[in-house]
Amino acid sequence: MVAGLTASAQEQPGDKVVNEFVPHWYIQGQFGGQYTLGEISFSKLLAPNAQVGVGYEFNPVFGLRLSANGWQSKGGWDLEANNKTYKWHYFYVAPMLDLKFNLSNLFCGYNPNRVFNVSALVGGGVNIAWHNDNAQRVNDEIMAVTKVPAANYAGQNLEYLWDGTKVRGVGRAGLAADFRVSDRVSLGLEATANVTTDAYNSKKAGNADWYFNALAGIKINLGKTNRTKTIPAPQPQERIIERIVEKPAPAPVEKKLDNPKRVEALVRDIFFSIREVDVPESQQEKVREIAAYLNENPNAKVTVSGYADAGTGSKAINAKYAKERSESVAKMLTDNYGVSASRIVIKSYGDTVQPYKDNDRNRVVVAVAE
Repeated sequence: MVAGLTASAQEQPGDKVVNEFVPHWYIQGQFGGQYTLGEISFSKLLAPNAQVGVGYEFNPVFGLRLSANGWQSKGGWDLEANNKTYKWHYFYVAPMLDLKFNLSNLFCGYNPNRVFNVSALVGGGVNIAWHNDNAQRVNDEIMAVTKVPAANYAGQNLEYLWDGTKVRGVGRAGLAADFRVSDRVSLGLEATANVTTDAYNSKKAGNADWYFNALAGIKINLGKTNRTKTIPAPQPQERIIERIVEKPAPAPVEKKLDNPKRVEALVRDIFFSIREVDVPESQQEKVREIAAYLNENPNAKVTVSGYADAGTGSKAINAKYAKERSESVAKMLTDNYGVSASRIVIKSYGDTVQPYKDNDRNRVVVAVAE
């Protein structure tokens, strides 16, 4: 008869908890200011600005946002003829579609608990402007001073003076910074550069007109933004070499010896998952083999030694797990296979001894029968 052994073929890692991104909608409201690029002083070209938007985050990096930005833009002119600065304002609203890229998740990996996130955005839409009456009044004043229409005055002119409502294409790019308050709420800052046609501020400059927005606001996520997922520890795989029965050997002639030959010891490692103390189904065959060995060798005893991995838990918890694991193996021997408790020695080492270099394999009971 050729007898086989059971050998462990795989390591047994512990359960792993990961965060998964959940695609979601959000709404956003922002308020701030605008600077319209021009020739007069910076402060005189500042105007209030506001924006509302709704967006969808497809994954940790990429999202889309539909927004409506607007309020006021300003224009100005330093007129040398009377050494006077003229300025005017007009109103607009700009529906925009933006592509957003979360740079923090792109370069540093997804982290739902990150407090500070930086995103880049690029988009386009239309600028709908109206109420340019102030520019018309400035034009009339300049005509009164110069005696010629402003459109014909010394190179700097209002050649593109417009009235009514004008619709122009606009593009923009910028950066946004979000400060996480909770899973649902974040506070943010956003800065964008916007470009449209030369006619926007009524002045002919020979190049595109620009305005710059700086906004602060709140973003509210709708629904869950992430979820946790537990990946269970894989059960150890066992490779069992079957017992192969050849021809029955003739019964040996028993001889009484003064020093009978010692029976070879049987060693079995019984592995457990993290926080597990009951003998796993995949390991119960090993306990059966120990019981069979003890039944075949009436004078043999078995020592079951429990262990816990040092990589998780406290020493007190690990001592408890190790003790309960060794007791579980002993109980299975007595209850399932009728092995006398007097033939079982129970030991427990907690995490003070680590039989294996691999942390996760130290969730084990080592049974030695001899």
